[in-house]
Amino acid sequence: MKRTWTIIGVSDVPASFKWYQSLFGQPETRPAHAYFGQILDSDGTVLLCLHQWGAHDHPSLMSRDKATPGNGLLLFFRVDDFDMALKRARALVARLEEEPHTNSNTRTKEFSLRDPDGYYVTISAFSSIDLEGHEPPA
Repeated sequence: MKRTWTIIGVSDVPASFKWYQSLFGQPETRPAHAYFGQILDSDGTVLLCLHQWGAHDHPSLMSRDKATPGNGLLLFFRVDDFDMALKRARALVARLEEEPHTNSNTRTKEFSLRDPDGYYVTISAFSSIDLEGHEPPA
């Protein structure tokens, strides 16, 4: 596998699109469709897909009323501008779900917040140290 495309059901694709672009510090653009949009990294990598609830016949995206959005899902993003991402996040939500702290497993700073649809989003500082605490080979 080379890439995954995580797709979440949302109530308002353009509003969620704008929210995620703000969180990631990206220039504001519009999604390709009112019912579907892809948040892309600067190199074109898909970071997240937003799909309007019930827009198509995808069984798990039919209705937000069938399950709590985000149940069993953690959206986890690693960023290279952690301090700026924290400032942007604080401007988007009234309160963070988890204040900035160092994750004892990854040894990186992180914080968590909820998106407009209630999904739990964790932002983690990108680090060149792997999960075992070793620097990558030069």
